[in-house]
Amino acid sequence: MKLVGIAGSIADQSYNRTLLNFMSKHCEGVADIEVLDINQVPMFSQDDDQTNSSVIQKLSNKIKSADGVIIATPEHNHTVPAALKNVIEWLSYEIHPLDGKPVMIVGASYHTQGSSRAQLHLRQILEAPGVNAVVLPGNEFLLGNVKTAFDDNGDLKDQRTIDFLDTTLQKFIKFAKVINMIDADDYEKEDLSATGKTDTTVEGVDMDDPDWLNKAAKKVNAVEGNTYVKLDSGLLTVNQLNYMLKTTPIELTYVDENNQFIYYNRFLPTEKMLAKRTPEQVGDSLTTVHPGKERVIKHVKQVIHMLRSGKTDLVSMPVPGGDSDHHVMHYYKAMHDEEGNYKGVNEWAVDLKPIVNEYLKQTGQMLVPDPNAKVDATSGASKKPDAPVDATASASKEETEKEVKPEVDATSSASKH
Repeated sequence: MKLVGIAGSIADQSYNRTLLNFMSKHCEGVADIEVLDINQVPMFSQDDDQTNSSVIQKLSNKIKSADGVIIATPEHNHTVPAALKNVIEWLSYEIHPLDGKPVMIVGASYHTQGSSRAQLHLRQILEAPGVNAVVLPGNEFLLGNVKTAFDDNGDLKDQRTIDFLDTTLQKFIKFAKVINMIDADDYEKEDLSATGKTDTTVEGVDMDDPDWLNKAAKKVNAVEGNTYVKLDSGLLTVNQLNYMLKTTPIELTYVDENNQFIYYNRFLPTEKMLAKRTPEQVGDSLTTVHPGKERVIKHVKQVIHMLRSGKTDLVSMPVPGGDSDHHVMHYYKAMHDEEGNYKGVNEWAVDLKPIVNEYLKQTGQMLVPDPNAKVDATSGASKKPDAPVDATASASKEETEKEVKPEVDATSSASKH
């Protein structure tokens, strides 16, 4: 299970951060716990909205992609520290990554009560409108006398304390699984009609217009021809970019974070493509690209939700109904900017059989049946027992309708409270 930990302190020496680091190390193999840093979070102010800053977005994305959150709070003046309250303010103003998210509270303090009053207040804060976290009930881990609780390696000394922490964490893992299962249908909120907008959305042009590409390019004064474009690892003209992409021997598709289909590398005529696309589709929403195919729409939402939420970074599927001369695969890769923000889907389709054939020819090897393999009757793909097969729909008009049941986690609304 993937968890993130937040220590409610920005002190250089934080026993609550030490506790989370111990949990991360001690629980390896049971849960993957990533301890997040809140030291650079700015002071909350409605007059200076920094929701879109890299530090806030990084925290939000990490929380959204996790199965649960562990918050370790110190106790300052009988309540939570200002630094922790400040983080929660940012995460409940314009964005709400904690909405529906399972949360476990732990805490360490210098005295015997182990941050009990701070933990009580934190529960109330996390249940507030706009935060709406789902806090593990009936379990408290209160680490008192913290100055003598750890050894020089940052490990807890007392075995009974470790055992109790293990028991509490196991209860939280079960709790998180149940909560995430309840919210498993959250993918239905995925808007394939591209009704929103991103920082790269071209406004003022109807996305369903067959001539969207030319009109949108004119609207934004897009460069073309031999105009140079500085990339992060090269300098090419627009023509050179087109030459390279159109000779790349796989079919590429770009769907932005608003679920608008904005590019494909047209190196084959439509009728010869593995995933057939037309120039008139460029600019369409994914709903328009998949007209009247409710089951396909469902699968597209599931896949994009998994990629957007960080549940997985790559989804792959074999195209069913192939023959001995072809093995067509579709891959869907989440794209992110330098700060880790989701920026859409890079889809590619490729026939692997010619590649495999060439490899066998060059190496003098041959394929033989695996007697232990189980074959997926729908796709014809061989798989090991209990191994999951990813299947989803492409951004083309010719789709598979293979049933998929991906695991998804909960997202939250973007409304302001």
